[in-house]
Amino acid sequence: MSRAVVYETFGGPEVLDLREVPEPHAGPGQVRVRVAAVGLNPMDWIFSSMPQMAQQFGITLPAGFGTDFAGTVDEVGEGVSGFAVGDRVLGAATGRAAADHLLVDPAGPDTLLRTPDGIGDEVAGAITIAAATASAALAAIGVEAGDEVLIGGAAGGVGVFAVQLAKLAGARVIGTASEGTFDFLRQFGVEPVAYGPGLADRVRALAPNGVTAATDLFGTETAEAALELGVRPERISTIAAGPSPPGAVRATGGADARPQELERIAGLVAAGSITVPIAATFPVEEIREAVRLQAGRHVHGKIVVVL
Repeated sequence: MSRAVVYETFGGPEVLDLREVPEPHAGPGQVRVRVAAVGLNPMDWIFSSMPQMAQQFGITLPAGFGTDFAGTVDEVGEGVSGFAVGDRVLGAATGRAAADHLLVDPAGPDTLLRTPDGIGDEVAGAITIAAATASAALAAIGVEAGDEVLIGGAAGGVGVFAVQLAKLAGARVIGTASEGTFDFLRQFGVEPVAYGPGLADRVRALAPNGVTAATDLFGTETAEAALELGVRPERISTIAAGPSPPGAVRATGGADARPQELERIAGLVAAGSITVPIAATFPVEEIREAVRLQAGRHVHGKIVVVL
């Protein structure tokens, strides 16, 4: 037998159970991963609590839980090339990553790549969705050297990647956050600004010549402030405003990340050029507690569940 986190009804963290399930085995075109760590993302608890969102991604009950993972390949099915038993890997498998054994289709909808040397499983398991989303959000607005970029939700799981990628591109970064996270953001070279009413005025005080681009990683407040500051809509992106963001700004997400971008970012993590801050680590037996903390949306960095 194997273990997996599952839920049979939609709801809050209380619907999640760690159960024994039949041990899966790799079939043709599949790789089996012995999972070591699962990084939580907002999409995970959104799927388990909102039936309409789960349906959009083809998730039906009973369902598994989690998307980002890291571990070691322990079975390779017929027809698979590029992976071998013993390879350390990281990736994403929507709605089923939190399990002892995970079947991955690397040629299909799943994401799988080798974990670079120098990255532990807990960090590797927290990379995929956040890194891809951050990369797409910045690519949509063409961030480059000399830009002054406003990033909304800078201290969150996606934000910590976005601010570092923007800095590496040569941009000045102003990041919205609660005042309690200001010192956390300053370690990444971010100039923090408090979110909430009056945001545009506070940004204007920090950047009297204006900002040139913005990305909103939490809702619409930053996008609306950027429009008020005169940023062109095509230089504003959002990941959480739905299909019709304000002012015709660019809606994007991890699915829009450029090919090979995840591999590039993993390499930057391995080289020490990008830090993946782990806010908290939980054993899988405490999955409900981990999700409650993640769903509070006040975490600085990533939450990881270990198996």
